[in-house]
Amino acid sequence: MKIAISIPDSIFREVKRTAEEQKRSRSEVIVEAVSLYLKDLETRRMIDTLNEVYSVPETEEERSGRAADLELYVRTVLAKEKDEW
Repeated sequence: MKIAISIPDSIFREVKRTAEEQKRSRSEVIVEAVSLYLKDLETRRMIDTLNEVYSVPETEEERSGRAADLELYVRTVLAKEKDEW
């Protein structure tokens, strides 16, 4: 798809120089840059969501459940691995 966009002259010159250095078209350079930007934006959104979720203090029930899970892991998985050595 073709679109028309306006960009500052300095960015255009940098895109043109990069394209020439890499023997690629300006369009390829711009598409790659936009793709990387969108991936970075999605990553930042996921990190923000995770930070929001983990900023909520853990309840006593969650702490107890986590402790029980760890105890079970130690008794089963780690004990089995120790026996195999």
